[in-house]
Amino acid sequence: MYYEFTDDLKTGNTTIDSEHRTLIKAANDALQAIKQGKGIQELESTVAFLASYTKTHFGNEGSLQDKYEYPDRRRHKLWHESYIRDIELTYSRLQKEGTSPVLVSELERRIVILIAHIKEQDTKVAAHIQMYIDNNHS
Repeated sequence: MYYEFTDDLKTGNTTIDSEHRTLIKAANDALQAIKQGKGIQELESTVAFLASYTKTHFGNEGSLQDKYEYPDRRRHKLWHESYIRDIELTYSRLQKEGTSPVLVSELERRIVILIAHIKEQDTKVAAHIQMYIDNNHS
């Protein structure tokens, strides 16, 4: 399964949407490496980028939540921290164990979880940011 940046993934926030596009591309690169049976080095490289960029994005998103006083930012940050640990664990296992059906399934599951988070939670963050801007600049 590959992901497209469809309307249900758009938050309306330029920064968040741009970073989500990059995350989705990284996820698709990892899934393509798996499907095409590319070497472990290429898969490790794509998963390493996904893990690294996830940290970058979550940091940027957290800064926006602080700046615009997102009321659920503490819980959202805890989710981000948990996801980072999970994706780093998957990357670490990939480095140690190589590819296996179980590990591939775990990576795919982590990607599904990330996409669901964008749809269900990040759209709320972006809506709050827009409301905050509208209410403070009218």
